[in-house]
Amino acid sequence: MALSRSMRTCLHSGRLALLAILVSGGIVLQILACALYNNWWPMLTVLMYLILPMPLIFFLGSDTSSMMSNEGDGWVNFTKFLTGASIVGSIAIPSILKHAGVIGWGALTMELSSFVVFGVAILWFIQMNSEDEYSSVF
Repeated sequence: MALSRSMRTCLHSGRLALLAILVSGGIVLQILACALYNNWWPMLTVLMYLILPMPLIFFLGSDTSSMMSNEGDGWVNFTKFLTGASIVGSIAIPSILKHAGVIGWGALTMELSSFVVFGVAILWFIQMNSEDEYSSVF
């Protein structure tokens, strides 16, 4: 049974709202990791979160299919490298800060859980964009 256009739009809006709640939860975890322990060094991870989408925006544009394929030219491979480096940096910065004794276990746990929440939101967004059912709504 096919859903009506208004029902599909409502379902898509609900998914977008849930995606926004996920991103907001990740931001709250990021801020709480700093505020609860009165140590703002974990905010360095925000730099990686800001750098993460830049290669995709600059080098790929809106073509996400080339990001998931094995072949590609030099720019696509460079984009994959920069994106991977940003992801590793998002995990490495809090780990290094913990190893150096700058932050505690609680802040590290909240930072890594913030990373997981952001990762789930990004993967869900990519999955939502790849569905043909919603691309014809607007």
